[in-house]
Amino acid sequence: MNTDLLAGKVALVTGCGRGIGKAIATTLAQSGADIVVNDIDVDSAEKLAGEIAALGRNAIVCCGSVGDRQAVNAMFTTIVEEFGALDILVNNAGITRDNMMLNMTDEEWNQVIQVNLNGVFYCTQTAVKMINKQTSGRIVNLTSVTGQTGNLGQVNYAAAKAGVIGITKTLARELARYQITVNAVAPGFIDTPMTAAIPDEIKQTVIKDIPLGRAGTPQNIADLVKFLSSDKAAYITGQIISCNGGLYI
Repeated sequence: MNTDLLAGKVALVTGCGRGIGKAIATTLAQSGADIVVNDIDVDSAEKLAGEIAALGRNAIVCCGSVGDRQAVNAMFTTIVEEFGALDILVNNAGITRDNMMLNMTDEEWNQVIQVNLNGVFYCTQTAVKMINKQTSGRIVNLTSVTGQTGNLGQVNYAAAKAGVIGITKTLARELARYQITVNAVAPGFIDTPMTAAIPDEIKQTVIKDIPLGRAGTPQNIADLVKFLSSDKAAYITGQIISCNGGLYI
């Protein structure tokens, strides 16, 4: 465990109560960062904050949906009060409301766009107002292989995740003047509570299309986010880095 890599840094990880987000928050804490824990599940967030505190790092809980502008504003007010600064933003929060396009309701479409796309905009816009005063910073967005390839029954999710790719590339250009890097990680099929609900026969069909022959783990994604959040990635910006076992090449 390298506790020096992110020592003295403050990181906000959205939607980190479980799965990939939890692995990211824990990994950044193990690398020396203090963590702002965000999730809509209070119990999961508080449990994770306790685990981070046990690692010797500071952690504060800011529950609320990133798709709610007022909740985002309140979260950043708390960050200013508790830490006074923010160095790393990981836009991880996301939901699914799958349905074939012809059957998809406005509610299913809007809920996914609100959290998965608008939430990235809300959090990033607010965070940059803090980070740009420091002449350095890291923003890492979680997109998806679905945003690169599309997927049956996920037109809302694919549109949102493709939008995150556009946000990443545009903000990399806009924020370079502040020495803020903006990159995205595009996971493939990852073993998480979200994918655990998929029937096993469908999982096996997906895995057959993965050259490495297995699902990825949340830790695979967390290690990549850690690198992009560190000074080792200081000259990398505007990139969409796939972590998918070769599912999409």
